[in-house]
Amino acid sequence: MFKKGAGKKNLVGLDIGSSAVKAVELGKKGSALQLLNLGFENLQTDTIVDGQIMELNNVSNVISHIFSEHQIRTTRVAAGVSGHSVIVKNIVLPAMSQEELQESFSWHAEEHIPFDIGDVNLDYELTGKSSETLHVLMAACKSDKIANVKQAIQLAGKQPVIIDVDAFALQNCYEVNYQPRGGEIVALLNIGAATMNINILNGTRSIFARDASVGGSQYTSLLQRELGLSFEQAEGVKRGMALPEGVEPRPIQPIIETVSENLALEVKKTFDFYRTTAQETEVGIQKILLAGGGSKLPGLPDFLSRRFEIPVEVFDPFRQIEVDERKFDPDYMREIVPEMAVAVGLALRGVEA
Repeated sequence: MFKKGAGKKNLVGLDIGSSAVKAVELGKKGSALQLLNLGFENLQTDTIVDGQIMELNNVSNVISHIFSEHQIRTTRVAAGVSGHSVIVKNIVLPAMSQEELQESFSWHAEEHIPFDIGDVNLDYELTGKSSETLHVLMAACKSDKIANVKQAIQLAGKQPVIIDVDAFALQNCYEVNYQPRGGEIVALLNIGAATMNINILNGTRSIFARDASVGGSQYTSLLQRELGLSFEQAEGVKRGMALPEGVEPRPIQPIIETVSENLALEVKKTFDFYRTTAQETEVGIQKILLAGGGSKLPGLPDFLSRRFEIPVEVFDPFRQIEVDERKFDPDYMREIVPEMAVAVGLALRGVEA
């Protein structure tokens, strides 16, 4: 999960979310990164439930359609995983050689993983060391979750080369586009339909990451229940459209803020966890960057900024990537850009040195 790059051949970053599939292919011209291909297609409701692909054929058909519609010829894919099947943790181990670490890591990791060690794919990266200790970033994912994602990709006739963790793909995208300095403590929030990925970084080092089961679909569900709307109507109201004719007028903001408060509680819980594990030299979180479909919710950045009393910005995954406006419609790009951060981070695995 931590391997850098994937040879010289390009990869398509494929973000299979619970409500849509996003695809990105990047290239390099000299030292400049360029967007080569981009695709986005919604999934039918309940195609993916609790992170598990329930309708493999539906997902593989959507993947195939994105590749054919956008004439993406690259078949090698980097995909991501997230949710309760994924465990990411910074752990401290006694000092040892690389060989000793490699041999004993499964044994050390076992106490941090709530699943049978035989049922997970495990990876790690050494993030720091002293004469007495090693600081290791561990990632584990249930093997059946990875097999589920791979199967959907293979059914579409594509080759899954890398399976990464969504929170790390988000980090990869952030590092390339924002070029952070050490000492900058930033929280990346990727708010999908069903899951929010949270990754707190000190410069380019992940110091705390977790996924929370809260997302944009909760806004839609509450609007449906409270106002008697269809799914499509609730989605429109969530995005700021007027109430449909025939629906009794009432303030929408209190309904929206009920879910925003739940989301903020998960963020606060994560920030509290971070503070209990932070080193004394690490300061408080200085900024939040919002990605994912949930980041497009009107007023959410301001709500979170007031709640946590720090600046909140919408993440721009193409900040340092050239986008040809003759090929990619600027209005369409503005609409989908916040949702593409994980796909961009995955695609970067194919162009990194």
